[in-house]
Amino acid sequence: MAELADAVLRVVLVIAAFLLLPLLVGQTEHKVMAHMQSRVGPMYAGAFHGWAQLVADGVKFVQKEDVLPADADRSVFRLAPAVALLPYLVALLAIPLGPGVVGQDFDIGLFFVLAVMGVGVIGTLMGGWSSANKFSLLGGIRVAAQLMAYELPFVLAAASVAMAAGTLSLSGIVEAWSPWWLLWQLPGAVVFFVAGLAELQRPPFDMPVADAEIVFGPFTEYGGLRFALFILAEYAGIVVLSALTAVLFLGGWHGPFPDTLGWLWTLLKTGVVAFVVIWVRVAYPRLREDQLQRLAWQGLVPVALLQLVVTAAGVVIVG
Repeated sequence: MAELADAVLRVVLVIAAFLLLPLLVGQTEHKVMAHMQSRVGPMYAGAFHGWAQLVADGVKFVQKEDVLPADADRSVFRLAPAVALLPYLVALLAIPLGPGVVGQDFDIGLFFVLAVMGVGVIGTLMGGWSSANKFSLLGGIRVAAQLMAYELPFVLAAASVAMAAGTLSLSGIVEAWSPWWLLWQLPGAVVFFVAGLAELQRPPFDMPVADAEIVFGPFTEYGGLRFALFILAEYAGIVVLSALTAVLFLGGWHGPFPDTLGWLWTLLKTGVVAFVVIWVRVAYPRLREDQLQRLAWQGLVPVALLQLVVTAAGVVIVG
């Protein structure tokens, strides 16, 4: 009975984090972008600095009509938002915040999270293909090309950390972490972060949803609650990417606090990485499609392979 209660409590906490943290990231993006661009931003919803703006947006989306294109593949069109969103909920289950503070500690947690995150991209591809819209289809093709280009350096950078730690367990990786990893694994950290942005189709890698070229890419025909689910999936992806970066490269719960309070340190690191994600959106213009592919194949992949070689040599020579 105690084990069942513990499992239920963990699931409830993961779902609560999944519902709360993406909204916090979204609200932060609203306000941070406003300050960076010297404008006011949302100020009225909730009265105090527009704290309830995302809640108001959610209510608005629920009230909107759910339009289904006449020529769309109806079942795939309806399923796509869920396929894009739910993998990030599953991924959060395996990311530890502190010693024992995790939904489920898998021995192959890193492999599990990377595999699940790849499924989330498929939801966007499904939405582009099923909409029966040429702009959506072009956006879906760009999603597929971007996934093939950036999945490789993304996985290679993560493999370097697993090789250094000698385990695929995310908790084990944090336990094996030491501060000098900040230098040793720095190239891999940069590759991992940049490739993660590309997989989430975040600026400057938002070619699949480039509004100046293809309206809104795979999401052109979506409206109402289904569109809101895609937006929620984007923010949930930022949370997962930020938390995974904090766990793999920044030491997770290691910090000035005792390990019993280390989950606060993990959340702080996750918040800092999420802030960088927002800052990159404001600071850098969108890449062209050829620049995006060139960066992956001629830039990130060679650096990731070199990082893997350096890590292998370090493990063999230094241990």
